[in-house]
Amino acid sequence: MKHVLVLLTAIGIIVSALALREHYRTEGDAPCSINERWDCGIVNHSPYAVLAGIPVAILGIIGYLLMGALAWRRAYAAVLAAALVGLAFSLYLASIEAHVLGVWCIYCVISLGDISLITLLALATTLASPSRKSNQLS
Repeated sequence: MKHVLVLLTAIGIIVSALALREHYRTEGDAPCSINERWDCGIVNHSPYAVLAGIPVAILGIIGYLLMGALAWRRAYAAVLAAALVGLAFSLYLASIEAHVLGVWCIYCVISLGDISLITLLALATTLASPSRKSNQLS
């Protein structure tokens, strides 16, 4: 499970880095500007793309790095705790996209799917850990 979680966190780092690039883009159309409902530029240049002066994408990179390091150490309960925070924040941002901005960012949607998978896998691994240990003791 460790390698799957590390791979998923690497994907999260990549999409967060792409969103960060979009946040700092000043010229040209966003490569993910698909139509009036899908435009990363609008989302990543909105006031919701910054929290306490820090671009949300940087927070994503830091969060995915933390979860990757925890997964590498097989600290699955800690991965789960971090993933739940990340999932809650991702869902909040998705509601901003849906109800306030009316525009979706493909990078954000991929990140939401990624953090959802990480959360589910970390939950399953954490729940399975005590039963695996008790089976080994028997």
